[in-house]
Amino acid sequence: MPAFDLRKAELGERVEHEFLVRDRAERTTRTGNPFIVLTLTNRSGSIDSAPIWSDKLEWAAGAEKGKVVKVLGEIGAFGDEGARKRQLQLSAPVRVIVADGFDPAEFLPMVDMDIGRLWEGLDKIRLAVTTPSIRRAIDLFFADDVFREAFERTPGSVNGHHAQIGGLLLHVLEVTSIAKHIARTIRHANVDLVVAGAMLHDVGKVEAYAIAPEGFAHTSTGMLLGHVTLGALMFDRRVIASGVGLTSSQRDELLHFILSHHGALEFGSPVQPMTTESEIVHWADEASAKATDMLDEFGDPDLFPAGGNAELSAKRSWRLGRRLWRRPNAWE
Repeated sequence: MPAFDLRKAELGERVEHEFLVRDRAERTTRTGNPFIVLTLTNRSGSIDSAPIWSDKLEWAAGAEKGKVVKVLGEIGAFGDEGARKRQLQLSAPVRVIVADGFDPAEFLPMVDMDIGRLWEGLDKIRLAVTTPSIRRAIDLFFADDVFREAFERTPGSVNGHHAQIGGLLLHVLEVTSIAKHIARTIRHANVDLVVAGAMLHDVGKVEAYAIAPEGFAHTSTGMLLGHVTLGALMFDRRVIASGVGLTSSQRDELLHFILSHHGALEFGSPVQPMTTESEIVHWADEASAKATDMLDEFGDPDLFPAGGNAELSAKRSWRLGRRLWRRPNAWE
């Protein structure tokens, strides 16, 4: 049976499908009565169950994080007009599916582009780098088959832009393409160096994020250090182990791309961009992330309900902090 498409589901639509339990929240009402909310996910997205009240708690028996469950119910909503949020109203107890050795990735979002084509695009840019020392630095990661295998399965975030299997690969291809075009436009920018910074900027996510039984998650190392710091450590380790032949200033400049790409200390960068090339990489990263946030939000049925034709979003986007406008007609 095909996965239920949560993005296109309309209010009142019947649901009889399998989902991964991404979270299980056990709470109490103001009067002390217990209730449970399940966060359910599949390839198309996530949705919370309506509260499972105290007289029906057995309906959630066995529905723990990381379990696959068969759900019967319908799409509902709660909240005031303009701030309504969809939820899945159960009409029967969930049934836990025995799924020995199942791959949680089967229930997680995946990029809708061919992974091989994404690699072709990134490798084409990488192989066009003509500065030998820069090419060697990039190849420390991107000519390593073990790293490539992990990289292509890593999400771009746990719950944000490019939060998909293959999302990190897509994000880095976008950032590298954008940054290279900017560098060709800005006088005196070193194009090869910009390509290196763009390709290396998020390598730390390979060790910071993981596919856990309940979905995308931070690793312990990722929680303790963050992907920015991890990326710098990973790069430094590979430089030392490989004897790649970078000078200390060359190593430091490449590390600077990783450490500064968030642009400001309050956004997680230990340092701000201090070179033309690192400034370019920072804004290319922003362009990829924010444009993808915008695309994702236009597909959010809480903002633009399925079957509707409203131009303005029903409420503010939590990612972007503002309402969005969807053009009513295509440009001819």
